[in-house]
Amino acid sequence: MKLALPLLNKVSEKVPFRFDQGMPAIGAPILVLATLAMVVLPVPAMLLDLMFSFNIALSLVVLLVTVYTRRPLDFAAFPTVLLIATLMRLALNVASTRVVLLHGHEGPGAAGQVIDAFGKVVIGGNYAVGLVVFLILMIINFMVVTKGAGRISEVSARFTLDALPGKQMAIDADLNAGLIDQEQARTRRMEVTKEADFYGSMDGASKFVKGDAIAGILILGINIIGGLSIGMIQHDVSFSKAIEIYTLLTIGDGLVAQIPSLLLSIGAAIMVTRQNTDEDMGQQVVFQLIDNPKALVIATGILFVMGVVPGMPHIPFLFLALICGSFSYWKIRQQKKAKAAEEAAPATDMVAPKPKELSWDDVMPVDVIGLEVGYRLISMVDRDQGGELLDRVKGVRKKLSQDFGFLIPAVHIRDNLELPPNNYRITLMGVAAGEAEIRPDMELAINPGQVFGPLEGEQTKDPAFGLDAVWIDKKHREHAQALGYTVVDSATVLATHLSQLLTNNAERLLGHEEAQNLIDLLAKQAPRLTEGLIPDLISLGVVVKVLQNLLNEAIPIRDVRTIVQTLSEYAPKSQDPDILTAAVRISLRRMIVQEINGIEPELPVITLAPELEQILHKTMQAAGGESTGIEPGLAERLQQSLSEATQQQELQGEPAVLLTSGVLRATLAKFVKNTIPALRVLSYQEVPDEKQIRIVNAVGN
Repeated sequence: MKLALPLLNKVSEKVPFRFDQGMPAIGAPILVLATLAMVVLPVPAMLLDLMFSFNIALSLVVLLVTVYTRRPLDFAAFPTVLLIATLMRLALNVASTRVVLLHGHEGPGAAGQVIDAFGKVVIGGNYAVGLVVFLILMIINFMVVTKGAGRISEVSARFTLDALPGKQMAIDADLNAGLIDQEQARTRRMEVTKEADFYGSMDGASKFVKGDAIAGILILGINIIGGLSIGMIQHDVSFSKAIEIYTLLTIGDGLVAQIPSLLLSIGAAIMVTRQNTDEDMGQQVVFQLIDNPKALVIATGILFVMGVVPGMPHIPFLFLALICGSFSYWKIRQQKKAKAAEEAAPATDMVAPKPKELSWDDVMPVDVIGLEVGYRLISMVDRDQGGELLDRVKGVRKKLSQDFGFLIPAVHIRDNLELPPNNYRITLMGVAAGEAEIRPDMELAINPGQVFGPLEGEQTKDPAFGLDAVWIDKKHREHAQALGYTVVDSATVLATHLSQLLTNNAERLLGHEEAQNLIDLLAKQAPRLTEGLIPDLISLGVVVKVLQNLLNEAIPIRDVRTIVQTLSEYAPKSQDPDILTAAVRISLRRMIVQEINGIEPELPVITLAPELEQILHKTMQAAGGESTGIEPGLAERLQQSLSEATQQQELQGEPAVLLTSGVLRATLAKFVKNTIPALRVLSYQEVPDEKQIRIVNAVGN
């Protein structure tokens, strides 16, 4: 025994007993079973007294809980408690009716001490007085409290359900704006759902209370008539004696049931009239009632005048006038102290506080991608007003991230009152990259190159590709499409422009952080491949430069594994980013050609005449490898010839590819990037062995 006690103590210290965990939740099932038993089985008078007392105690507890509950959702089980208490009270009515009708002829105490006490003490043994009191309680409960609470519950439930979509959208907007996280959003959604469920349940529970009040009136009449019939016919009791006994017992029984019913009705009314603030009812009523001393001063004057009028009860009115005057005097003093403290505060603040020292937190970094909109375009980014731009921007980021192979940074959207109302501006690293004007209430009909008639509207240019376009009313959409125009809404115009700018500047979006994330992601799949790569073999800066060179020529970096393998192989030989980029391009040649020509077995190419290649080789050697070293006249003729060859390929529906030597490839790619963006430049080593080359044009002949 001595050995067992310390072990028991240790266990009890580690696992403390909790009432809510150690005891099963059997209270509600016991009440339901007891309710069924009272309806079916005869209940002794002593047990009936205990159940009536429990019913009154339960009603008092529920009423006090509603008074001190700070928010309605803190007592979310109230509709269920209301239903169970109502059913138990109706079952008690059935059980007490059985006892009164079976044993009422034996005397007033036959139905139990509680009913007898309410019949004698509460109404003084006078059944006429008791009947009047009972009817007044019924009118108060049914016509005033229950009816008002039911109406408030109905309206609250309707407004709560109508406001549910707006609250959900507000939560989503806060989540997308970064004001809350996923866990906070989930908690707020649960609170909104619980609030809607609570008011809906209260709307239904109020109908039970209303039905209970109606049932009380019917039970009163049935008991009196049934008691008179049973007493006079079966037990030979005189009419005067029978009406006295059965009326007193019936009224006592009704009062015992209706007083808890009135308490629960008041609790329901308090619950549905509560504001959803973190204060109990006592704080709300007291502080808001005496918050304005002017009302108390006027009330004090009126009570004093009524107290000194001859013939009026002087003591009660003068006593209440004294109380109201005391409260008003105390409140006025409190307000004067608060005002004096506020006046003294600025003087202290002028001396005490010191200017805050500047820190790096005051330096705001520029946004990688920014979108500024005029005030008439704000509705496009507001989900509450039906704006779709946020979803479109998210879709653009997702699509480009999948195409390029790295996560596109978030787009920071803000309003800019300095812009014209219908204008927007796209910035990269804080520098304006594009700006255009759109019409949020109209649609843009874009001319793809071949249409069958003109359109009436505001002539403009497509901001993404510079095509001719017309702003038209939405009702003319089908007509414009029938003429061959491509019709899009304003959000699509802006999203397309954003996508085009990000595509053309993909290399500016990738930095050291993004490159390191790609390496870390690869390390989870191939840890041996990335082990010792950075900084032992190559620096992170060189890796970033290689990736930027690839993106600069519209080559995705999805195949990070092949890129890292190539860098690991060639890094010991050279740290030059251009040489490493050329090596990576050769490793990615199948993907590069597939991006250009798909899976076609034949690749149409444009080549340079051998004499022209020799001239360019000599020119580059003399200029140190820079394209600016090309003689101006030769550069102009070369650009014109390549442009014509590219147009011919586009007219035939084939890609334009310039095939040249590896020495010239990088220089010619830079030469044609901005002037002939549709022309892709490949070296001989970048064509896969399985691809057949078909020369469609030789520039320089």
